[in-house]
Amino acid sequence: MKIVVLDGYTINPGDLSWKSLEKLGECNIYERTAPEELAGRAEDADALLTNKVCITAEAMDKLPKLKYIGVLATGYNVVDIEAARERGIVVTNIPAYSTPSVGQMVFAHILNITQRVGHYADEVSDGKWSENPDFCYWNTPLIELLGKKIGLIGLGQTGYNAARIGLGFGMKIWAYTSKSKLQLPPEIKKVNLDSIFRECDIISLHCPLNDETAEIVNASRLSLMKPTSILINTGRGGLINEQDLADALNQKKLYAAGLDVLSTEPPRIDNPLLKARNCFITPHIAWATTAARERLLLIMCENLEAFINGKPINNVAG
Repeated sequence: MKIVVLDGYTINPGDLSWKSLEKLGECNIYERTAPEELAGRAEDADALLTNKVCITAEAMDKLPKLKYIGVLATGYNVVDIEAARERGIVVTNIPAYSTPSVGQMVFAHILNITQRVGHYADEVSDGKWSENPDFCYWNTPLIELLGKKIGLIGLGQTGYNAARIGLGFGMKIWAYTSKSKLQLPPEIKKVNLDSIFRECDIISLHCPLNDETAEIVNASRLSLMKPTSILINTGRGGLINEQDLADALNQKKLYAAGLDVLSTEPPRIDNPLLKARNCFITPHIAWATTAARERLLLIMCENLEAFINGKPINNVAG
């Protein structure tokens, strides 16, 4: 079997090993692949592994040997699933590999905003504490999480994980979810979307990006939020209307936002959130801990080996 990895750098920039994959067939591993390079590199491939390189119906038509596409992520919108199904191409994804790491990032942003550890480390380095007449020094609000309401929009595995961490801080957990009340544990309260925006102190986005959820955070919903509230997004950038959020932050309609994703990545230099007040952005790294990437590579090989053995798992093309 000929296996081609189209964009392996972000998954394994050199700190992990491809040996398990190389045992499954002849491998060509590329750090990055531009759209115009796809056909040439994948021409003889039986199996393609992709993270962000798009595999369209047109691309599939140029790859007559292709039998398998492994998406190296949980979301699989980079592949035309219907076209793959029509051509009998199996498409797999990698579910839940980054759930613990994403939960960490949700609360890394929450704790950064509420405790401002990085800010105070810089202040101390700049001599502000040394120059202070008192034994302690602070110049921002310091916010306790105990008793605060966190509203989770979406309650899949990452949402549930965030809920468990929130409970550990003594927070009240509200959720907007398609699950019924009977499916939820008693410590999670099912509420409607407007209630999340009106009443929660922190809102965290955990829903998929689709036609129904695109720009679910917009000027109308932001206007419902309390000026002390915080928005967190470790899901997809397209869940937020970025200009509306920048305006709301700059007008102090909410206190702060912590974002690990943006609508275009890397962001355009004129993205309004880059300069917005109290907007803290990390460069799409919630998924990228060493442990999460190790799990990704393990599941990637399990998926491909199962396909080779005629028993596909995690098949999203049905």
